[in-house]
Amino acid sequence: MNLPAGLVRLTRPLTLAVVSGRADPPFPHSRRLGPSMPAFLGLLPFRTIVLVLLADILLAWSLFSTGLSDLLEAQRRLMASSSGGPTAWFPEAFLWFAAAASSLPLLLRNRWPLAAWRLATASMLLSVPIAQVLISAPYSMAAIITYPLIVYSVAARCKQETTLGVWVLSVLAVGALDPSHAPDLLWSPELLGGAALLAVTAILGYNVRARRLAASRLAEEEQRSERALAAQATLEERARIARELHDVVAHHMSVIAIQAEAVPLQAAGDAGRLEEGLREIRALSLAAMTEMRRVVGVLRDGDGRADTAPQPGLGRLEELVGTARSAGLTVTLKLGGDLMGLPTAVSLSAYRIAQESLSNAMRHAPGSAVSMRISRSGAELHIHVENDARRRSPAAPEHAGEPGHTGHGLIGMRERVSMLGGKLWTGPVGTGFAVTAILPIVENA
Repeated sequence: MNLPAGLVRLTRPLTLAVVSGRADPPFPHSRRLGPSMPAFLGLLPFRTIVLVLLADILLAWSLFSTGLSDLLEAQRRLMASSSGGPTAWFPEAFLWFAAAASSLPLLLRNRWPLAAWRLATASMLLSVPIAQVLISAPYSMAAIITYPLIVYSVAARCKQETTLGVWVLSVLAVGALDPSHAPDLLWSPELLGGAALLAVTAILGYNVRARRLAASRLAEEEQRSERALAAQATLEERARIARELHDVVAHHMSVIAIQAEAVPLQAAGDAGRLEEGLREIRALSLAAMTEMRRVVGVLRDGDGRADTAPQPGLGRLEELVGTARSAGLTVTLKLGGDLMGLPTAVSLSAYRIAQESLSNAMRHAPGSAVSMRISRSGAELHIHVENDARRRSPAAPEHAGEPGHTGHGLIGMRERVSMLGGKLWTGPVGTGFAVTAILPIVENA
């Protein structure tokens, strides 16, 4: 038989409280509430002292011993005042049960709050006759302390529906503890006072739970943000390394390829000239490997050390031009202004732009004449590299910057210039190709 949906929704909180509800795992205690076990007690199976649990143990023992003493004393007074008449008395085991019912469930609230509430409610209902006879009240002072603490733990660890069911059943249990108010149960002071006390503790526990959940979600969001930032930084670092490697490999491999093709033709069977050409190719190969090691060195080795060799800059421009000339280009270099003391990023970017421009000329216009002008004007560095195409090989592909061809080198140039907030122009000029860049000179670059 299926119950109406409205009735199911109304009874669901009660079902969760009594049968199917589950508490969330305990929230981690702060270090102040869980100090480490002293070293000289290392043989104990506990690594930390949970102060909340220790406080519950001490409070439960105090309430149990005080409650049991009060019940025993009350029964003795009752028996003494009867003057031999008929007296209702209870076996001592019953008194032990009543004292335990109002205190020992406190030991379970930290780990199993719902189980502690169910046990406390059931056991206190069973101990009502004993309390009514001996102390003329349905609940003892120990119960007044223990029960709200358990309801607080339920609200701090369980969902709203479960907490609502626990509160409703707790209020009904408080009213049922005193049958003398049955005619006006809803208006009895005990019921109203108990409902208000339990409502305050439940609201307090709910607020603590909400704050802890919000802090937990915030910590998770921060961790996700940190992971996302780390992943983004990794991708940016990979892109930077790939850009540097492209510039190094493209330039040196172009020179090596041209040299390997030209040396046998220039040697014309002369072993000496052939050996000299091979030595030059070997030197270029070693230079390429050295520069690649320098770039990859930023990844650090297993011991955390990094390659501290300086990155290339405009100070090595003459060496770069000499390599291009050895590959067959006719390079004219003009420098203007004070190029000393440029920021490292600006000097490196200018060097890479010049290197990539020469590499493109070697690949797409071998043997051409290249004009390179680099000058400083105020707070800007101007770079202009232009080559003609008078000696381009018919088999050579179109220039990387011309329509129909997307060159990674030009993309790398744009990334470098954009990173510094500069400007870049590339495109055909007459029969050749030109690259013009303006880099702002900022001290923190």
